[in-house]
Amino acid sequence: MTEDAPWLVVGLGNPGREYAANRHNVGFMVAGLLASRVGGKFGRHKRAVAEVAEGRLGFGGPKLILAKPLTYMNLSGAPVVALAQFFKVPVENIVAVHDELDVPYGQLRVKRGGGEGGHNGLRSMSKSLGSKEYARVRFGIGRPPGRQDPADFVLSDFSGAERKELEFLVDRAADVVEAVVVEGVEWAQNKYHGG
Repeated sequence: MTEDAPWLVVGLGNPGREYAANRHNVGFMVAGLLASRVGGKFGRHKRAVAEVAEGRLGFGGPKLILAKPLTYMNLSGAPVVALAQFFKVPVENIVAVHDELDVPYGQLRVKRGGGEGGHNGLRSMSKSLGSKEYARVRFGIGRPPGRQDPADFVLSDFSGAERKELEFLVDRAADVVEAVVVEGVEWAQNKYHGG
């Protein structure tokens, strides 16, 4: 990790009220909670099509730039690159928070690099950054029931049963992001991959 460089935490999602409670927008939810934890307020950025909040993790801790790209999921890469350049954030200090079909609901996974698993937001980020070596906090949403199309599933709201746990899980995902920033990916994997 680059010692004094800031961290760019990208919550992936789609802009607009109609998408706000979708499974695909869990990245926005986690970014929103992190902003409240560090005392940041989201506002439009002048150089990127994104809402951005800034703050520090603890007194004198690492600087966080929290971003919600406003380009729709499959075009997330361009605002991420613009913010990384503007704030001088190296790729290894970028964390993407996103929904993950291949992880059961209620589970969180952390990794650095690797494939995108068909996730259009990650695919756009990797292509725009020219690298896959950013960290990912994968928020499990599980597979769609029956024959429901995965594209429809991710753009639907969490079920009533899922919503009972959602606040706790978003809180836990924010903890995972903080662990990645402060302690590193491996440490976060060891602590949070139990369930």
